[in-house]
Amino acid sequence: MAKTAEPLLIKRYASRRLYNTETSDYVTLEDIAGFIREGREVKIVDLKSGDDLTRQYLLQIIAEHESRGENVLPLAVLTDLVRSYQTQARSVVPDFLAMSFEMLKDGQSKMVENMAAINPMVNMPGFETMRAQQEAFFKAMTGGLGNQWSGPLPDEEDEPDTVPAEELDEIKKQLAELQSKLSKM
Repeated sequence: MAKTAEPLLIKRYASRRLYNTETSDYVTLEDIAGFIREGREVKIVDLKSGDDLTRQYLLQIIAEHESRGENVLPLAVLTDLVRSYQTQARSVVPDFLAMSFEMLKDGQSKMVENMAAINPMVNMPGFETMRAQQEAFFKAMTGGLGNQWSGPLPDEEDEPDTVPAEELDEIKKQLAELQSKLSKM
């Protein structure tokens, strides 16, 4: 699904049914989760009052996934989130979470780039598919939070741009051995 500047508008009727204004049909929470995984921004509004219900429905989607055993949020994190609603920490929690997801996203992106730079397997069939799946997974995990932070990450300027030559040679040797084993299979 193509990304657009405007979010996909979902209207909630009095019957609690959700209506996709783009395709003129009713949708489920799982459909909405699918739109988000595909990279779409979604806005859910109450038809009668015009209230924005997006946060409420996103939390419901997360709660349903967590209750099915698809645990992404550790119990300690959930407990701390509940506590943050009663403390002064609630003012810094959203920024902290956004920065944490951005750091996670950036770290994964750098790892994939480094693998591509030193890995002779990048030319193997399916590598790009795997990379695209990782990126889609990460988009789903971050839910667009990464777009909120635009400043430099801590210690970003201090990171070396290159891997020491000895390490690089060792990694290349190990990868060559793995490729040799794979070709014999």
